[in-house]
Amino acid sequence: MWVADNWKDYELLDASDGERLERWDRYILIRPDPQIIWKGCATHKAWKNADAVYKRSSKGGGEWTKSNIPEQWTVSYNDLKFNLKPMGFKHTGLFPEQAVNWDWFSDLIKRAGRPIKVLNLFAYTGGATLAAASAGASVVHVDASKGMVAQAKLNAACSGLENAPIRYIVDDCKKFVEREIRRGNRYDAIIMDPPSYGRGPSGEIWKIEDSVHELVTLASQILSDDPLFFLINSYTTGLSAAAMQYILGITVAKKHGGYLESGELGLPVTRTALCIPCGASARWQSNK
Repeated sequence: MWVADNWKDYELLDASDGERLERWDRYILIRPDPQIIWKGCATHKAWKNADAVYKRSSKGGGEWTKSNIPEQWTVSYNDLKFNLKPMGFKHTGLFPEQAVNWDWFSDLIKRAGRPIKVLNLFAYTGGATLAAASAGASVVHVDASKGMVAQAKLNAACSGLENAPIRYIVDDCKKFVEREIRRGNRYDAIIMDPPSYGRGPSGEIWKIEDSVHELVTLASQILSDDPLFFLINSYTTGLSAAAMQYILGITVAKKHGGYLESGELGLPVTRTALCIPCGASARWQSNK
């Protein structure tokens, strides 16, 4: 398991009965997590005085209750700053476990010794975009949600990266890749964080199990002749890390060689010193 354990402004205080007890800077949040299937272990005193609690509805969705938090506030990871904004379906606008991937590819970019052009697909609020830009890469940031792209730009400004070489695009990721193939554009690294299910700006349907192999195959066509890395993330239980690694093997590694690995992402629990699983990743990197 790859564990994101370098945070200062985020802490997973405790986990039990399908919920996380988290500290985001000074605020304590309780959010549901289907991976936390163990019960009767909620012993941290902060369970009783959380600043905000997300409660699911029997009709679907849910809402934040007992909210003593501002509309948004800022957390830092090393030199990066992010605006948190609790929103529907329990999200805060940031996935802290992804920091372990940020560290991994930031080191590759810094050690490359050459300009690196990164394509970030399903780029959300820009965590990976900012980490890559901060490490010295130029980035093309693509997401189908106009609101998420706006939040990514705000995060860039907070991190002092408003003038970094980042190009923001609101588009369906598959259609964008297809156009890049026709245009002959190439990238040294690709990051993709596809949702389990979603719709593009024109109603395009995305279902990860049916679509991810095709998208990786297409994206492999816009890699440069000397690519640096390719990262796929998944939060879908039906798509394992090993399956994603296999897809990278028969597409990217088959042509470029290099090194493959995959595994679960995890967050350490302060109360128990254990780690909870938070999705999975598959990585390819050049061995040059």
